[in-house]
Amino acid sequence: MLNFKNIALRRGVNVLFEQSSFTLHKGQKVGFTGANGAGKSSFFALIRGELHLDSGDFTMPPNLEIAHVAQETPPEACSAIDYVIDGDQELRRLQQQLAAAEQSHDGLKQAELHATLDTIGGYTAQARASRLMNGLGFKAEQEHNPVNSFSGGWRMRLNLAQALMCRSDVLLLDEPTNHLDLDAVIWLQDWLCKYPGTLLLISHDRDFLDAITDHIVHIEQQRADIYTGNYSAFEKMRAEKLSQQQAAFQKQQREIAHMQSFVDRFKAQATKARQAQSRIKALERMELIAQAHVDSPFDFSFPDPGRIPNPLLNLNKADIGYGQKTIVKQAGLTISPGDRIGLLGPNGAGKSSLIKVLAGEMQPLTGTRVAAEALRIGYFAQHQLEQLRLDESPLWHVQQLNKQATEKDLRNFLGGFDFRGDKVMEAVRPFSGGEKARLVLALLVYQNPNLLLLDEPTNHLDLEMRHALSVALQDFQGAMVVVSHDRHLLRSVTDQLLLVADGKVQPFDGDLDDYRNWLNEQKKTEEKGNETETAIPTVSRKDQRKLEAERRQKYKPLYDALKKAENLVEKLLEEQRQLEQQLADPDIYADSEKNRLKQLIERKTQVSKNLEAAEMAWLDAEEQLESAQ
Repeated sequence: MLNFKNIALRRGVNVLFEQSSFTLHKGQKVGFTGANGAGKSSFFALIRGELHLDSGDFTMPPNLEIAHVAQETPPEACSAIDYVIDGDQELRRLQQQLAAAEQSHDGLKQAELHATLDTIGGYTAQARASRLMNGLGFKAEQEHNPVNSFSGGWRMRLNLAQALMCRSDVLLLDEPTNHLDLDAVIWLQDWLCKYPGTLLLISHDRDFLDAITDHIVHIEQQRADIYTGNYSAFEKMRAEKLSQQQAAFQKQQREIAHMQSFVDRFKAQATKARQAQSRIKALERMELIAQAHVDSPFDFSFPDPGRIPNPLLNLNKADIGYGQKTIVKQAGLTISPGDRIGLLGPNGAGKSSLIKVLAGEMQPLTGTRVAAEALRIGYFAQHQLEQLRLDESPLWHVQQLNKQATEKDLRNFLGGFDFRGDKVMEAVRPFSGGEKARLVLALLVYQNPNLLLLDEPTNHLDLEMRHALSVALQDFQGAMVVVSHDRHLLRSVTDQLLLVADGKVQPFDGDLDDYRNWLNEQKKTEEKGNETETAIPTVSRKDQRKLEAERRQKYKPLYDALKKAENLVEKLLEEQRQLEQQLADPDIYADSEKNRLKQLIERKTQVSKNLEAAEMAWLDAEEQLESAQ
């Protein structure tokens, strides 16, 4: 179906891949892997026609319906479910044609269009969209909320639902699990396994790739090669290939050394000169086999935390929530040295809020949090990426933790997180999400915690970094509490599972497969409840509009707080941009402008501080609105 012959693609002067040939057939489910920047997303852009090959041929059948997840969500005022249904473009076209036929009283055309709508399942589109939204974590009452009322992460879920709504021949998914919790990841995995079209999937989630894919395209050393099987099968084949490559390389190096030795010894002797010259030419002609780069670019570990107090932290009869709303009631939890706890539970049940209370970033509404005197917490959450100083370098960030450390030692430490050479001196601002996450993790490791609290630590991390983090956590000597949608990480580093659900925190007696079964049972119970509700006579459109207005009014203070925070962030960003433009003007550094320069620098410092505070307020407002809904 999709045929690639000797293709080459460059971005600027960099060759992403070249001389690559393979065919992707109808119905295959193909995972794309490779280091960040290797060219996976560019490959998708090529298929969508946004990039063109530098050489080679790419062909596919005409009129293929290709679906992908939009990266931007327009601030639509339409309802969420209508936005999802928009993904079925053929349905929307038919509905427009039907409206036109009704207006012109063309009965024959109307009958024809009704038949076509029936054929494509147009009359079940609303139910199909509702199931997609439910699977991705939306509650039934949220379906008619306007798109612009949702936060960024939930808008990305709407974009994903819209892509799944499309009855596509080819589905392109680039890191679809990044904005999902574990429940939604499990649901999406099951949905994609049943998807009848050709699936092309970029993911750094091993379990997700293993369950879905039947082929892997791996981009490495400027080549894209296809392997049969899922990700685990690919890893095994690649390991064997690298082992053979390494053996061939070592054999070749011995041959080269022997030939070079002959040249060095005899090239000056007339009787041996001709033989020496032939060996020199052979060395020049020999196509060197690239040494297998089997080592990960990441090499770090947590230092020994020393003597650990027992218990480290105790939570007693704690009610957790925001304002008057309690999410978790009477939570009791004692964390002792060596505890390795994974938190499970539906979205919005309170996992992140519990982690915040354990971290001391949020106070319980009632009850007590008692921390040991020698407690040192390493807390990772996504909002901490926003607390990095964007104008400063990775080296500067680590230097703030230890002013006495030598630059050499700090560079060696950062090298373990693949910040090397000039990279350690570059400003953080243009870093990717993965690079920022690595830097936050580096800062966390450097502080030598004895309790790790990790809330979705693998978001934005590639497979190599996830593996390195997993290995480091396995050797960690302290205690840890982890929330993650990466099941491989949970299996690798935790040995105790707690379920946060129905306002309670309690031990979960089972493994992740049992949790999947528990989720299925919850879904069935919920569906039965919905069936009971639908047996009640439906409310009139007038009453429905009244209920929706009441719901909007109920959440109005939270919407207003979110809008206010968004506006302040936009205002400060604009002021920051204007200040940066003024500071970029060479004339400002003239002696006559010293006072103005000083004022600009002081103002920029103040704006940066205000911006950090405003972004935190924005994130808190988003979280409170999500929890309330």
